[in-house]
Order: sequence, then structure tokens, then C-alpha cells
Amino acid sequence: MSVVMKFGGTSVQDAAAILRAAEIVRSRLHRAPAVVVSALSKVTDCLLAAARAAALGNREQSLAITLGLRERHYTAVSELLRAPIFTALHESLAAQFDALDDLLRGISALEELTPRTLDNVLSFGERLSSAMIAEAFRARGLQATHVDARSCISTDANHGNAVPDLARSAVALEKYIRPLLNAGEVPVLGGFIAATPSGITTTLGRGGSDFTAAIIGASLNSTDIEIWSDVDGMMTTDPRICPSARRIKTLTFEEAAELAYFGAKVLHPATLLPAVQKDIPVWVLNSANPACEGTRIIARAAPTSNPFKAIAAKTSITIVDIVATRMLMAHGFLESIFAVFARHRCPVDMVCTSEVSVSVTVDSTHAIPALAADLARLADVKYEGRKAILCLVGENIRGARGLAAQVFSAIPDVDIRMISQGASEINISFVIEEADVPRAVAQLHDRFFSEVDPEVFA
Repeated sequence: MSVVMKFGGTSVQDAAAILRAAEIVRSRLHRAPAVVVSALSKVTDCLLAAARAAALGNREQSLAITLGLRERHYTAVSELLRAPIFTALHESLAAQFDALDDLLRGISALEELTPRTLDNVLSFGERLSSAMIAEAFRARGLQATHVDARSCISTDANHGNAVPDLARSAVALEKYIRPLLNAGEVPVLGGFIAATPSGITTTLGRGGSDFTAAIIGASLNSTDIEIWSDVDGMMTTDPRICPSARRIKTLTFEEAAELAYFGAKVLHPATLLPAVQKDIPVWVLNSANPACEGTRIIARAAPTSNPFKAIAAKTSITIVDIVATRMLMAHGFLESIFAVFARHRCPVDMVCTSEVSVSVTVDSTHAIPALAADLARLADVKYEGRKAILCLVGENIRGARGLAAQVFSAIPDVDIRMISQGASEINISFVIEEADVPRAVAQLHDRFFSEVDPEVFA
């Protein structure tokens, strides 16, 4: 049985971080590790900036960005490897950067950036890092083999947020990864990237390296999936907002998924789905502090005396109010409203209805004016930005009396705009002004986490 180890961007950001990752992998050799790596920290952001600059016709700006990336990768390689391996890998990386620059010149000439082309540009981050890290592992005595994830992870052609074909991917992973594990080798793959059945490069969306790890773990029936980042695990809230935040030792899949969706950025929300289906524990660990036991995410966690496990805040939220007095209860009206959101590929976080209106929250990064214009054909529409969703998550919410009263009495000076208790019965969510988030989180954390169960919280 194998373990899948995913190292995020900050865990492979430079030569020192990569060497730490190599030692962590060495400690797992007896468990047949398969390794998934992200692009070096911030590289994906730089590639996105380069692509957008090229699309605006700013070729020189675009190429200046990739020149900086080229030098950064060369520096890391020079610190990790010696000749002749250094020379060979340097030439390979140079060829990939040349191909990237040619692609950006083409985008600049056309001043057009399609989703398919953008996926191709963004894929270079993981293609470069995985090849480099595999060689660095080999130089440290690990029997590492680089595997192009595009040969193993198959998706549809929804560029930018492709949906994996789990059955097809499982067949390819058995073909390419299983023999390496059986031979005692360490496969190293880039996360985030995949391909259609016809071989066209796709990506799984931001944070998709976690998803890659979960797909591999589920396909290979791994014993554990380890997500290595720069934090000690899942926390009771964001420690940047609340320094008294505590590490959570154990979470359920359901709790972790709610927290991931509502702003806890340690995990990608979709990460857990393949793991849930196979009941594979997911660990959140710190590559800079590997001795810390981290957070274990499992199907069923031990009971705790605390009503909540964590508080998450999702900012940059817009409230959209839809009012149609004569049509609200008409057959098909709500269906028509949500069809508009579907056409704009705009997911809804919360929904509240009254006798004459429907209010929803959406991510402010979407084109809200265009969405509102389409909705205005059905009803009167208004929207307000700079809002946030606060979400308190915990299995103990189920059946707890008076808990909502305790929550809102803890923040009497905070204006509440919308309230929702999820159908999952493990979260209480509400909308507040974005500027009130630090104060509200601090007050709620002080109310519910001043005393904690030592079996569940560190």
C-alpha cells in the first residue's frame, strides 16, 4: 500500500525547501510514496501575468516575466545539482522556457488568449518543477522517476477548471505509476495539470494539485494522502486574524470540506471527494516542521465537548437581491433565476428567500454587472459588494439547542445581513460587512475556543 505526498508551492519554493522535501520523502520510503508537486511558489501567478501581458500586445513585458522565472529555476538547479546532471537538466529547462517564450510571442502577435492557450501557459509551472525536483531527489539518493501527469490524469475539455475522468485516470495510473511503486521507485508528478483523451493540456483550477493527489490516492487505493504546506495543519481560524487560533488534530471529511469551501485555504474544496469515496485519511502537514502531527481528516472523528471545530471567513462576497412581487411563487421562476447564474458560470454560496424576494451571495470576482443585467429581464435587481461570509463548522451543531443564540450574542455590535444553517447541519453561516471580519472572528473565537477539548485541539 502506498502513500501519496503532495508538496505545495511554498514547500518547493527554492533549493532549501526542495531538500527538506527530499528528506521527508526519504522518511516515507518504507510506505512506497508517490509524490505530487506544485509549481514553485508564485510561479503560476507570474505565468498568468505573462499571458495577460502578451494578450494585450505587451510582448517585452511578458518575456521579461519569463526571464525572471528562467533565472529563478536556473539558480535552484545550480544549488541542487552538479555536473553533468546540472548541464543536462539546464538544457532541458532552457528548451521548455524557449517553448514558453515562443508561445507568448504567438499570443502577443494575435493579441488573443483563449482558455485552451492559457492552460498551456500555466502548465509550464508544474512541468518545470516536477522535472527539476525528480532530478534533485535522485541526486540525494532517492530512486525518483519523473512522470508527466498529463499521461495519467484525464479530463474533459473545460479549460481552466477541467473535470477529471476518474475511471480513465485510474487505468492510466495503474499503467504508469503502479509498476514504479512495485519496483521501489518514487514517481514524481506535477499537480494541477492534466490532458484530454486527445492529449490537449488542461488544468484542474487553482489549488488543483491537491485534487491531483487525491485522484492518485483513490486510484491506487493508498493508505494515506499527505498535503504538505507551510502551516502545521487546519486551524480553528486564520491565525493572522486571531493569534490565539489552535491546531485541530482531527476533522471529519464533511467538516473539512465546509471549511475549505468557506475560506480555509489550506485545502482545495474538491480535494476531498476522491478520498471520501475510498475512505482514505488526508493529512495536512508542515514541511518546515515535519515533527508536528498536523491535522488528520477522516470519515468519522471522535466526539468533542466543543460545539464548533473552526471558524472560516470568505471575503470578496457580493449580495444580489432579486425582487419580483408578482412572480416569486410562480411556477418555474426560481428555475429561471438560477438558469441565469448557470449561464454565467457563477456559483451561489448562500440563498435566502422571503415572500417577495430572493437574496443570494456570489464571489465578487465574477462579472456581477453582466449577471445583474440578465437577471433584470426577470425581476428588479440590486447588488452590494464588500461583504463576507462567516461560517462556524462542527458536527456538534446537530441537535444543539440555543447555539444560534450564543453565536449572535457573541457579536452584538456586528451587522448581520443574511443567515443560513446548511442542509448538512454542520455549519452556521451568515453575511457581514467585510470590514467587520477581524472583530467578529476574534469575538467568536474568544467565546467558543477559550477552553478546548485536548483530544481534538492542540
